[in-house]
Amino acid sequence: MTTTSDNDFVLAIHGGAGTILRSKMTPEREAAYHAGLRRALDAGRTVLADGGAALDAVTAAVMALEDEPLFNAGRGAVYTSAGKQEMDAAIMDGRDRAAGAIAGICGPRNPILAARAVMEKSDHVFLIGESAMQFCRAQGLAFEESSYFYTDQRWNALQETLAMRRSGADDQDESRKHGTVGAVARDRKGNLAAATSTGGMTAKSPGRVGDSPVIGAGTWADNETCAVSATGHGEIFIRYAAGHEIASLMRYAGRSLEEASRAVVVDMLAPAGGSGGVIAVGRDGSVSLPFNCSGMYRGVVRGDGVLRTAIYDEPLMDFAKD
Repeated sequence: MTTTSDNDFVLAIHGGAGTILRSKMTPEREAAYHAGLRRALDAGRTVLADGGAALDAVTAAVMALEDEPLFNAGRGAVYTSAGKQEMDAAIMDGRDRAAGAIAGICGPRNPILAARAVMEKSDHVFLIGESAMQFCRAQGLAFEESSYFYTDQRWNALQETLAMRRSGADDQDESRKHGTVGAVARDRKGNLAAATSTGGMTAKSPGRVGDSPVIGAGTWADNETCAVSATGHGEIFIRYAAGHEIASLMRYAGRSLEEASRAVVVDMLAPAGGSGGVIAVGRDGSVSLPFNCSGMYRGVVRGDGVLRTAIYDEPLMDFAKD
């Protein structure tokens, strides 16, 4: 487990667990995923390299992932069983545990900015549905028409999933069951932050909310322990308060970040049916990226500027900064 020096920074991102099966992944598509992850890493790295705050870095990284249709958030969000898109997001500042979250919205170009507006411009932590939409309009956030968020890939995935349900077939494709994007960071001042955004599960019930916007489950940040962003079977991650549980194992049991995150993801969530993973950054700059499924789109960058990404159960690949 590598740590970072007091004046260095680190950023970790994920583009969701439950990746496309290796047998179905083409070299071109794999390259596109790596490129999307690198763009998000570079967006956050630029903030941190200029001495910026962890909160701004995770915001920039998640915005880049939301703008990339390959990932299940923002422009690449999946559809509910009713053929609608309902997006959730959350952000948390490790300095004082300030947090903001939204759920069940479609319209704001970047849902993570909606969550941040709730944190910074309201007296609340969590807004949902049409009231959240009205709040976003009042804050002047950029909106897009429904056509902006449409992709053939997500629409076709909905039709396939509904057809399988009608036929009684068992869907083994993890990429349809969960998908999220997220970022965690430690800036040069030692402050931590986390951000998570998602379209949910393909063909989810209208109104369903997973762990991504739930503070303490899919998103958590506290300077005294760690910052966490989760991706996986949200119902299980909520029931086990995944993000907060990792922090608690560090705070009260003296576990390292790696020990705590693996204990939760592998020993706790997996036996309960909680397929997925987390990205986590510790107060010392350590990083942990455990998952218990076929893969997790993920990446890390530190002060050396080298962008490191991976998809399956493999070491991170190094890409020199352009």
